[in-house]
Amino acid sequence: MVRAGYPEHVSLSDALRLLMDEFGDARRTEEMRPGDALGFVLASDVFSLRNVPHYTASAVDGYAVASRDTAGASPATPVTLGREKYSWVNTGMPVNGADSVVMVEDTSLEPARGGTPEGLKIFRSLTQGDNVRAVGEDVMNGQMLACEGDPMTPALVSLFLCAGIGSVSVYSKPRTLFIPTGNEIVPGERWLLGDVFEPGLVAESNSAYASSIFSSWGYPLDVGPILPDEPRVIAEAVERASAEYGLVLVSAGSAKGRRDHSADIFASLGRMLFRYVRMKPGRPAMAASVGGTPVICLPGFPMSCAVALWSLVYPVLRALSGWRVSPDYISEAMGSRGNLEASLMVQHSSPQGMAECLRVKCADVEGRLLCWPLPTGASVLWALAEADGIAMLSEEHLERPMGSAIRVSLTRRPDFGMRLLFQGSDDPAVGLLVSSMRGLGADLAIRAVGSMGGLAALGRGEAHLAAAHLLDECDGTYNTSYIDRFAKGRRWRRRLIFYREQGIITAIGNPMEISGFADLASGRAVFENRQPGAGTRVLFDYMLRENGLGSSDIPGYDRVSITHMEAANKVASGVADATLGIKAAADALGLHFIPIAREPYELVFSERFDEHPAAAALIASLESAEWRDAVSAMGGYELPAEEGRSDP
Repeated sequence: MVRAGYPEHVSLSDALRLLMDEFGDARRTEEMRPGDALGFVLASDVFSLRNVPHYTASAVDGYAVASRDTAGASPATPVTLGREKYSWVNTGMPVNGADSVVMVEDTSLEPARGGTPEGLKIFRSLTQGDNVRAVGEDVMNGQMLACEGDPMTPALVSLFLCAGIGSVSVYSKPRTLFIPTGNEIVPGERWLLGDVFEPGLVAESNSAYASSIFSSWGYPLDVGPILPDEPRVIAEAVERASAEYGLVLVSAGSAKGRRDHSADIFASLGRMLFRYVRMKPGRPAMAASVGGTPVICLPGFPMSCAVALWSLVYPVLRALSGWRVSPDYISEAMGSRGNLEASLMVQHSSPQGMAECLRVKCADVEGRLLCWPLPTGASVLWALAEADGIAMLSEEHLERPMGSAIRVSLTRRPDFGMRLLFQGSDDPAVGLLVSSMRGLGADLAIRAVGSMGGLAALGRGEAHLAAAHLLDECDGTYNTSYIDRFAKGRRWRRRLIFYREQGIITAIGNPMEISGFADLASGRAVFENRQPGAGTRVLFDYMLRENGLGSSDIPGYDRVSITHMEAANKVASGVADATLGIKAAADALGLHFIPIAREPYELVFSERFDEHPAAAALIASLESAEWRDAVSAMGGYELPAEEGRSDP
């Protein structure tokens, strides 16, 4: 699509084509010592300057002999040579006056007798040239050793030295400058001092990620000072950098807000190549040629910045430094440690016509490798750090049903055989088990889907264990009727791990003076609810009915958060006035808490849980003093004196 004299909203493949057409041949060369050129690409063919070896050499430890003197030698009919007809040689020694070498293992020395020298008994007949390296056997003078486009390797460094080559022509690695922009960003050094910053200010973290990823790629990166959102200042910096560097990256200013000036600056200084790429995240990326130098604008949101670095910056770096751009270059860029195929546990919809970078986590349950997407927001860095890998979904497919097979490029290599998959009720105390289990050589993957979601997953064979705190409104018990419903006769085990306090969470100081459910229905407060199937949602609905209220009486009833901390954060940030959640979440954020219930929280195990190699590590972690003390310290929990089957 062309609206402003240059393409807009291009596909990722078209964006790459435009970049390669413009800069694919814009390479520079330099001369380097072979030992300094590791990670570089040869810019010309390399020919040997000498023979290797340059003399006739022995290939073994043994004796230099004339092959004709060994005729007929065998273990049964050895041949004995006098002292004047053989000489000892080590591997690599010159072979003079002989045409072969017999291995020491095929000989035996006869002791000298009287005035007779010792003789050499040979048990194998030789032919001319046996165990002898001829001149130039490895490399001949003038022989081509490597081609233009070959990467320098440790083997070539050694070979070039032996071949007399002290200098090679390589493609230069472009120097890159990263220019952070924005009135709202704070230098990382200042951010780490612990100052309290006003709302709206954020740490400048994109350069930290860019520096790290460039280092992993083997390229230099300079980071400039943060520039304010002033077109003249940014333009001067870009123009200066394009004359000094081989690649310029401008961070942020890529959208169409009043403080987003990059497109106008690029167009005024050079020629725009494209603006907006049909990918998620990373859509606002753009590129231009300024004085023949590639200038790429990276979106400001951290995840968008990362994806733009993988998909646009990395291939440009590779092309400029002489590498061929692999079809799987995005996997290379993100540091893929291999690919695998996994089955989606949930249906996933991609935006129409957009390629999507999906961060996923994986687990093996009963021989099936399952995966699920982590939060996909452009500003969510946690998901990138937590993910096992990345699935790049093409723009051709809009819907991927549950059970679809997708290709995952791994960014780490978990031991899936030692990983348990937990699905169920969210609780921060469960998260504390991960570190303990890893210390025991196991792992725990946590997917918060609510109590009923966890039991349903266990029933489908998509979890090793679940957790529930579901109130049965008919008899006031917890979990039993729900477990029976989803187990369908299977022998699931249960374990009470603690009781916890549930209550109404409000802002610090409870400024709206909320004391109960009637206040939530007064119309003054906006409520943040939990997802259907969550135990907290079941409890909330029950309490509404007990107080003669319905869902329509609660402003915000349809607003949904997936975890206790997410809901509490909505209150802490002023997006909501109240939520129902656990005391630990309120305490973590310093919020007001009004207790309303004490509920049992149980783990529920599949019938084959004990057979899993990581099962013992989970039980040991639950029983450890460290975990129990950490849970108690969070507040709002009561751990039973003795663990075991619960019967609340």
